[in-house]
Amino acid sequence: MVNPRLSVTLLALAAACGRGEQANAQDPAGRAAPIAATAPAVASQLNTSRRTAIVDATARVSPSVVSIRVVSRRTVQPSLLDGFFGVPQEQTQQSFGTGFIMRADGIIVTNQHVVAGASQITVTLADGTDLEGRLLGEDPLTDIAVIKVERDDLPVPPFGRSDDLQIGEWAIAMGNPYSFLLGNSEPTVTAGVISAAGRNIVPSGAMTGRYYDMIQTDAAINPGNSGGPLVNALGQVIGVSASILSNTGESVGVGFAIPIERALRVARELVQDGSVRRAWVGLDVAGADRMNDWKSAGGVPVVAVVPDGPAARAGLQTGDVLVRANGRRLRNYLDWEAVLLDIHIGDRIDVVALSDGREASHRIVPADLPTVTAERVRLRGLDLTTLTPAIRAQLGVRSDAGATIVSVPDETTRLTGLRDGDVIVRVDYVSDRRVVQAPITSTRDLARVLDAIPRDARFRLWYERQGRYVYVDLRS
Repeated sequence: MVNPRLSVTLLALAAACGRGEQANAQDPAGRAAPIAATAPAVASQLNTSRRTAIVDATARVSPSVVSIRVVSRRTVQPSLLDGFFGVPQEQTQQSFGTGFIMRADGIIVTNQHVVAGASQITVTLADGTDLEGRLLGEDPLTDIAVIKVERDDLPVPPFGRSDDLQIGEWAIAMGNPYSFLLGNSEPTVTAGVISAAGRNIVPSGAMTGRYYDMIQTDAAINPGNSGGPLVNALGQVIGVSASILSNTGESVGVGFAIPIERALRVARELVQDGSVRRAWVGLDVAGADRMNDWKSAGGVPVVAVVPDGPAARAGLQTGDVLVRANGRRLRNYLDWEAVLLDIHIGDRIDVVALSDGREASHRIVPADLPTVTAERVRLRGLDLTTLTPAIRAQLGVRSDAGATIVSVPDETTRLTGLRDGDVIVRVDYVSDRRVVQAPITSTRDLARVLDAIPRDARFRLWYERQGRYVYVDLRS
């Protein structure tokens, strides 16, 4: 996918070819060492066959790599004041990415940011065949999506493991950089090494995904590679190329892939249910503001515990310091979030925490998210629920009261910018020539206020998103 941009780093495979200094080595008597006689023979064999582990791995996986073309239509309002009922202007955008076949019956895995907002998806197989793609499901949090095409004979690559990676082992990135500008549909292959494992990328305001426990590689990953497989030297898929770190958008050789275990787990849930069922533990920990304090804190400080939530029932309290979870050392909040990202409903989290300087063990049994179990109402096409302490903790909002958006149609998001998780806190409107600023403390408040706004009148909707209060102007 062209955005987020991905990085380029090519590595020479000189290690397999011998070195001239060895061929000219001398023994103490001045005679040529035996290595000099064998080096040309080795080089000759390599030049004749040229079949390395990377060549074999490419042959195993490349037939299962696909190119993805996405057409999206973005509706733009001439003015936000026109709100829901303004005259929209439609813009068509085209973008490209990569995917790979997960099942022979047409199930394809890619990045969520590749297909975000797609109105039309075309999948091109390695042999050039174009197929219409249908989006089965997408999960922005893990940046995984699943596409279905109508075929039942597609090649499936071998899948490996990402939990036993060796730093320095070969890493092979496959994808379709710059789409069809290179003139054909066969995937591009680049090679590097596994630079690191278990990397946590600090979230930024522009990121919808959470990139924790990522595989770092210096194999060239370019714009258009998003969603493509990262492969080991055995020809096994070990990750899904997703992003880079770069201050300029240019190549710096620091690319990241989603671990294959996570990608396949999420993909299977999307195939089965169309969405991912998230686990909730009912506690909040010190975040980015404490990133530099983890050594002195000796773990991750708990700053809030939801009464009668899973963490509270496990005996955890505000002020405790989490030091390990399921055997993993916790250095900062990213380590804790990485644990939660791969937890299912019904799993157990065995936590070791410091309480008053003493270590204690706790077993947390995660539950469904409060927004899932809360009673919902529908207003103006939005699914909403009243903000509760549990939902407040889940979303990490500052507001004490409001109406939480649980689900919003894509078209409404395009028209207004409203998203799932936004908390409506106030509505401003004009009534009898005076400005009314109505606080919203519940869904009932919101329904009452919307009913009070004169027909076809403009109003301003204030909401909280990620700790910031913003507004959108609409028409009733």
